[in-house]
Amino acid sequence: MMYTHLMNEFVIQYREKNDNDDDWIKKVATEQWGSDEIISKDHLYKVEALPGFIAEQNNKPIGVILYAIEEKECEIVALYSSFEKQGIGSRLIELVCEIAKITKCQRVWLQTTNDNTTALRFYQKRGFVIAAIRTNVIEAQRKVKEIPFFGNDGIPIRDEIELELIIKLE
Repeated sequence: MMYTHLMNEFVIQYREKNDNDDDWIKKVATEQWGSDEIISKDHLYKVEALPGFIAEQNNKPIGVILYAIEEKECEIVALYSSFEKQGIGSRLIELVCEIAKITKCQRVWLQTTNDNTTALRFYQKRGFVIAAIRTNVIEAQRKVKEIPFFGNDGIPIRDEIELELIIKLE
């Protein structure tokens, strides 16, 4: 499946992730999140093992969203875009929400750390609401994966904030 939209006179194409994307996704994950493994609640995900969508410009990847579906819930595990405020992240979320509807998921959810105020703003502007806050859970995750002690704006990384979007099934 291929989707397109214009970004400042450039055509952005969206497609399902495939094995040829794995090296690029691992590189992005390592640069952005410190590893090609992502911890979410009780799961440790390898980014290349997850389904997702790729945004491309001139056949070059510029964005990715990875998700996992379990028990009628769709988790956004990772979202990255080389360009901010161009609609790429929003479109990738829309594609995952379409998959969630097709697979009869009741909600799309994600989590971020307490220091990631940019993500909190971004997702809330797209209709996500805070569903849970798990305080002081990052310390236990540091035993599994290296996670910095301080994040954006020098804020100590301690907590997970879960956001959700309820899916209206027709």
